[in-house]
Amino acid sequence: MVSVTLAIPEEVKTKMDRFSEINWSGFIRKSIIQKTEELVWKEELLKQLKTDRDFEDWAVEMGRKVNKGIAEKLRKKGLL
Repeated sequence: MVSVTLAIPEEVKTKMDRFSEINWSGFIRKSIIQKTEELVWKEELLKQLKTDRDFEDWAVEMGRKVNKGIAEKLRKKGLL
């Protein structure tokens, strides 16, 4: 495991000392793990949304082409 050192204001350290029953190192470690997992999840979600958006754009374009083709056929038949 890698060690990380951080600086906090003296006032915060004094308040933390009042709650010695809290394992501050473990609390911070858990918070960092949760936040990184959340960010990875969001990153994956954004990638999926990009893929979905690309598919949606393709489907809309295909729909337009089909509609255009149908309209041309109807015009040729004098129905439009």
